[in-house]
Amino acid sequence: MPNEAILSSDRDYTIFQFGKYIIRFRAPYSLEKYTEVKEWDNGYLVVMAKYAHNKEAEEEYIDLVPILQALYFDADDFFKPIEKVRISYDGGCCWKQVETRF
Repeated sequence: MPNEAILSSDRDYTIFQFGKYIIRFRAPYSLEKYTEVKEWDNGYLVVMAKYAHNKEAEEEYIDLVPILQALYFDADDFFKPIEKVRISYDGGCCWKQVETRF
C-alpha cells in the first residue's frame, strides 16, 4: 500500500518508515516490540508496546512531529499522505536513512 507507513523496533531504536525515508530514534531500554497500532493522527501514534518488565503489552504514545521538525522536515507535508501505519517485525526495507537522537 503506497500510503502506508511502517513502525518497527530494532534493539535500542524505534523505526518509522514511509516512502524513501527511514527515521530512527531512541526507544525505551526495555522495549521488546510494538504489537499494535491503535491510532494514527498526522504524526501522533497510539500503540501497544511489549516491555521486558511487563508480561502484558501496554499503551504507549509516540509524537513524531517534534522529531521531524528537529530534522527540518515540514511535518504537515510529510504526514499528509499517510493513511495507515502498520507494525513490522522484520525491519522492512531501507532506502535513505535519516537519524536523530533525543
